[in-house]
Amino acid sequence: MGLLVNREIEEGCRLGLWEITEDYETLFQMTYLNDDDILRLNKFKNLNRKIESLSVRALLQQMTKRDARIVYKNQSHKPFLDDGSYNISVSHSNRYTSILLGKNKHVGVDLEYMSHEIEQLAHKFINNREVITDHPATRSEHLYIHWCAKETLYKICDKQNINFQENLTIMPFEVEQQGEIIGVIQNKSRIVEYKMRYILENNYVWVYCIK
Repeated sequence: MGLLVNREIEEGCRLGLWEITEDYETLFQMTYLNDDDILRLNKFKNLNRKIESLSVRALLQQMTKRDARIVYKNQSHKPFLDDGSYNISVSHSNRYTSILLGKNKHVGVDLEYMSHEIEQLAHKFINNREVITDHPATRSEHLYIHWCAKETLYKICDKQNINFQENLTIMPFEVEQQGEIIGVIQNKSRIVEYKMRYILENNYVWVYCIK
């Protein structure tokens, strides 16, 4: 299937989505890789991880229409474009890969396949300022949106000294198929609000933010 979404969501910001249906060899042939890229790719022992990495490269090339390269410059493993033309955020889960590009803006994106494990993990990332529905039909979705939103905030803040439970709060909202939510980052020096968009589709949650 390959490219599903490649659209400008506001000036200078582009959102992409790739469905991974190709095998390793097909994706490898689709992407431009230099020696450093191939060296990094070969460090992955797991074939699925290699395919995920190649899908990111394939999607990026479709979104930029050129041989753009991702590099990792710091210990947090945050991605950058080698030419600095955009800020970039990357996420992949199960069969999908997503990229958000922002020219002169901070960006964050997270994509998660919804399983039944989120309830057991909720105590690790939900705080007492957040409101989670008790309705069994939407509780899991509500929790997943919170998790994805916090992952998105974590990425947009460059993954620096952020505790999901203590520093990140998602303001109360009702679960819809898509919508806007507010996230708050709070630490000793500042309190900042972020508007995020979420989408529920085909048992996936997709959250993105531009600041």
